[in-house]
Amino acid sequence: MEFACSHVVCNWQPSPQDRLLGRNDSAATSWGRSTSGSVHDYDNRIAVIPKRNDRLLADGSARPEIPPPLPPRQKNRHGPARSPQVDHRPSVGVPPPLPPRSNGGRSKSGLNANVNVFSVNMGKLADFKKSDVPIINDQPLCCTYCSAALSPFSTQCQQKGDVVWRCDFCYKHNQSSGRICGSPNTDVHDIIYLSQEEDGDYVNLDDLLIVFCVDISGSMCVTTKVDVSTKLATPVHVSRLQSVQDAIQNSLSFLLKTYRHRRVALVTFNDKVTVYGDGMVTPLMLSEWGLMDYTFLKSQGENFTTPHCIAESVDNLRHKVQEMREYGPTALGPAALVSIALASRYSGSKVIICTDGLANIGLGYLNPKEEAPSETATYFYKSLAEEAVAKGVIVSVLTFEGTDCRLSELGQLADRTGGRVNIVNINNLSSEIQIILEDNVVATDVTATLFLPEGMYFRYEDHADHKLLREIGNVTDDLEVTFEFGIKESSLEAIAKREKVPFQLQLSFKTRDLQRATRIITLEKNVILTSFLTEDNLNMEVLKVHFAQLSARLTMQGRVKEAQEQVLAQQELLRTIGRQNPINTEDDIYENWMRTMAVICDDLTKTTENKSSLDMKEDNNSAFKVLSDEVANVVYHLKRAKSIVMKKSVH
Repeated sequence: MEFACSHVVCNWQPSPQDRLLGRNDSAATSWGRSTSGSVHDYDNRIAVIPKRNDRLLADGSARPEIPPPLPPRQKNRHGPARSPQVDHRPSVGVPPPLPPRSNGGRSKSGLNANVNVFSVNMGKLADFKKSDVPIINDQPLCCTYCSAALSPFSTQCQQKGDVVWRCDFCYKHNQSSGRICGSPNTDVHDIIYLSQEEDGDYVNLDDLLIVFCVDISGSMCVTTKVDVSTKLATPVHVSRLQSVQDAIQNSLSFLLKTYRHRRVALVTFNDKVTVYGDGMVTPLMLSEWGLMDYTFLKSQGENFTTPHCIAESVDNLRHKVQEMREYGPTALGPAALVSIALASRYSGSKVIICTDGLANIGLGYLNPKEEAPSETATYFYKSLAEEAVAKGVIVSVLTFEGTDCRLSELGQLADRTGGRVNIVNINNLSSEIQIILEDNVVATDVTATLFLPEGMYFRYEDHADHKLLREIGNVTDDLEVTFEFGIKESSLEAIAKREKVPFQLQLSFKTRDLQRATRIITLEKNVILTSFLTEDNLNMEVLKVHFAQLSARLTMQGRVKEAQEQVLAQQELLRTIGRQNPINTEDDIYENWMRTMAVICDDLTKTTENKSSLDMKEDNNSAFKVLSDEVANVVYHLKRAKSIVMKKSVH
């Protein structure tokens, strides 16, 4: 777990617009609305200030260029005016004054961006065999009320052979047999619990199935001029299908050289779905009424002959790929269903869909005349994605530039299963497929449960609770997920008085060898009353990833105004940091993405304003569904943002 700020900022103030947006924030985080009877004049908004630039005096001591301000005083003090003296009377329920500080001659600027954010690298945590984290073949001891696990940070005592401990998150007392959990040696307690039960026999981790699901409809004959290194006078034009054929041939060579024991299958679709498998058996053709029967299509894929490894089938596959010809409509939905069913026999398998048009026949039919897909089509693709997640299948979707495939709908197959979505051209299709092939599936059936102390809550979720359950599904080795939290207004003073607050992550998953595991990380973070932070307190990489993911997620949920507010707050934060530590924004991927996101939000806001409020209530996701493929592609990329990408430059 990597935090965006070195401390938990307990008095962050949202903007007035933030309070007006229905965000499940049952508690606005403003000291100005505190129930305390005392009033303070100092500003608690987040402000980033530079490091102190002290000047040495003649005696060698340091003194700031600007003297520190006087600490805030309570108003209406009783008694006559006297000469200055120290008041030793305790101030009940009043937070301590701000410490002396200097802003280096600059004026402070308040920000509306919340920095209470942390990131979890799911891939690294699930790939525990590469770490030295202690492993226990047992189940964790959890709170009977909220399910948070006992940790060395918990308050414990021994009573008549039993351990009585107080949960750090719901504050309830638990009693169990056993010994007291020892004190932690560090600020982070990390442990892995392995279940004694396994879901099946031992499996070869290299025994995966890769299914190429290829569109061979009539539109795949469209050609594009390509650059060639030869000195031919006649320009060279290549069709979309030819580019797919070349890309698959290159992929077969790559797999044969790198992963000889992996299995590869081919499925094509136009007005019918043809399952070639490894090319060594008689193809299976599905058409007409069969393209409308979910159960039938699923059973055909599950019961098809198991493909051989690439070392045995490569020649047959090359021949079948080269024989593909384009004609007819696009039965994309049925082909995707059969491909996922075929791949489902091996956990961690991949389905790569290459298409250039709308699904216009069979299940998953998308009417080009309708602005948004029908409820039937939406339900089909959602069910298909859940089926893939349950079987540990990764689905990636590749479309071509200049086409309309309704990527906002189709891309959710990839988004839900942990695959990739991208719009390619005939020049980069091969490299994009190779990137997909190189993605390592670390774990499947991944679920993250996070705990905050009672009185804190997770922002932008369906509830304002201190416990959050997030179903992740399939995890590759580079997957990062961010979370944002806040403090309820009624708990501000109580949290502010604490020196530290605990956090806990329970990551439950199934390893590639089908072993169940739970990794539990518990840590404590210091609480800071004032939100005047130096730039060293902030981890901008975590904030950038979070802002990108959050704005994309809100947009996909149809919460466009909230996404727009996030973009504005993000840009303000980056400008403030940039004034203290200038960066080349022209070469910053984050800045480029945020500029694009600002345009997307502006366009979507205008679109939704033209619709009646009743229409928006009927379909909260309608705003995202009307996006063009190019814009939807950007949103999907933002949702998969990760820190390693943010560190690269755009040239």
